[in-house]
Amino acid sequence: PAMLRVALLSVHSAPEMVAAKREMATLKEISMRLRSVSSIQKITKSMKMVSAAKFARAEQSLRRGKALGPASIALSEKANIKTEPTDSTKHLLIGVSSDRGLCGSIHSGIGKAIKRTLASQPAGVETKVVAYGDKLRGIVGRVAPEKLLVSVSDVGKRPPTFAESSFVAENLLKAGYDFTYGQIFFNQFKSAVEYKMLTRPVLSPKAIEGRDELNAYDDVSPETLKDYLEFNLACSMFYASMEGAASEQSARMTAMDNASNNAGDMIDSLRLTFNRTRQSVITRELIEIISGASALE
Repeated sequence: PAMLRVALLSVHSAPEMVAAKREMATLKEISMRLRSVSSIQKITKSMKMVSAAKFARAEQSLRRGKALGPASIALSEKANIKTEPTDSTKHLLIGVSSDRGLCGSIHSGIGKAIKRTLASQPAGVETKVVAYGDKLRGIVGRVAPEKLLVSVSDVGKRPPTFAESSFVAENLLKAGYDFTYGQIFFNQFKSAVEYKMLTRPVLSPKAIEGRDELNAYDDVSPETLKDYLEFNLACSMFYASMEGAASEQSARMTAMDNASNNAGDMIDSLRLTFNRTRQSVITRELIEIISGASALE
C-alpha cells in the first residue's frame, strides 16, 4: 500500500513537476534578461559620461567662435543685399549634420526640413543638396538621390575645424553648380537640454554680381569678391558645424541619460518578477514535500 501511495503521488504530481520546470526555465530567462539590461545600462552610463566631456569641449569651442555667426552675414546686412528664392532658378541647400547617431532627432529634424523645402519648390526650379554627414546623406538619398550634389563623410568623430570647412567650401564651389540662392540648415545650440533648427542664407557670386549696393565699397574686384564669398561660405559652415556639434553632444547626453533611467526601471521590474517567480517555485516545492510526507503517514 505504501508503494501504491508513492506511485499515485508520482502520477498526480507530474503536471506540477512540468510546471516547476517551466518556472525554472522562466527564472533562467529572467536572469539572462536582467544581466543583458544591466550591461546595456553600464554602456549608456559610460556613453553619457563621454558625451558630457565632449559637450564641455564643444561648448567652449562654440563660445570662442560665436562671433563667426554674425560676421558671416555682415555684408548682406550692411549692404542690404537680399536674395529671394522666387528670384532665382537654381537653389542650393546645405545640411550640416554628422555621421553618428544615438542623439535623438538631431539629424532627422534637418532631413525633414530639407524634404519640406524640396517638396515646396515650384516647377522650373533646379535644386541641389549638400549633405554634410552620412546621416543626412542617407535621409536625402532615400527621398531624392538625384538631388545630391556633394556628400561629406567622416564628420562628427572629431571636433570641427576651420580647415575642414574650408576644404568642403572649396570643393563645393569647384563642383560647377552656379546657384543663385542658397541656404544652410543646422541646429543652433540653446542650452544643455534645448536646440533649434535654423536656416542661414548663403551668398553666391551670381546673386551679388552687379549689385548697386556694392558701390558703397571701394575696389570690389571680381577676384576679391570671389575670395570673400569662398571665405564667407567656409565661415558659415564652420559656425554651423560648431553649433551642430554642441547640439549633438547635448542631445546624446540627454538621450543616454533617459536610456539609463529606462534601463534602471526595467531592472527594477525584472528583479521584482524574478523574486516573485523564485518565491513561487520555493513555495510549490515546499507544498510537494509536505504533501508527500503527509501521504506516507
